[in-house]
Amino acid sequence: MPSAQPRSATLRVLRAAVACALLGAALAASAQSPDSPPIEQQMSAAERAATGVDTLSPAQLAALNAWLNRKLDVETAKAAEVAKATVIEENRGLELFGSSEPIVSRIAGEFRGFGNGRTYTLENGQVWTQVDSATLAGVRKSNPTVSIKPSVIGKTWYLSIEGYNTRARVQRVK
Repeated sequence: MPSAQPRSATLRVLRAAVACALLGAALAASAQSPDSPPIEQQMSAAERAATGVDTLSPAQLAALNAWLNRKLDVETAKAAEVAKATVIEENRGLELFGSSEPIVSRIAGEFRGFGNGRTYTLENGQVWTQVDSATLAGVRKSNPTVSIKPSVIGKTWYLSIEGYNTRARVQRVK
């Protein structure tokens, strides 16, 4: 059974993802809303004069407002995609979240073999804890390359060290 810390981290991640999705939806809705005031109504008299907006014809103002709304729609969609990709990438390996692609990084510091309960901090900032009894004794390697791959079935992830055949079942804690 997963410990409280990973479940708590998963809930934080899911809340953040929902918040990002809601923010993206709100931005998209406001950008597409016919109730959005036109640019000339959002600017002060000084801003209209400084930008030349007050010299535009009604047709030019309508074209400018249409262009701004389209631009806002495109930029909002891009920002939502970047936010979604960032949330997925940062949370790979956490329960119920992220992609199932292998994670390749390096251990930050020295690797001293496998042991149940050991924690492995990666250069990418992820922290994984070993949750099985796999052993790899007598190994001392500085900043080794690691690969963490998901199992075919279930939510299990396995950490392996480049150059060794032994792998350990791990759980992401951060």
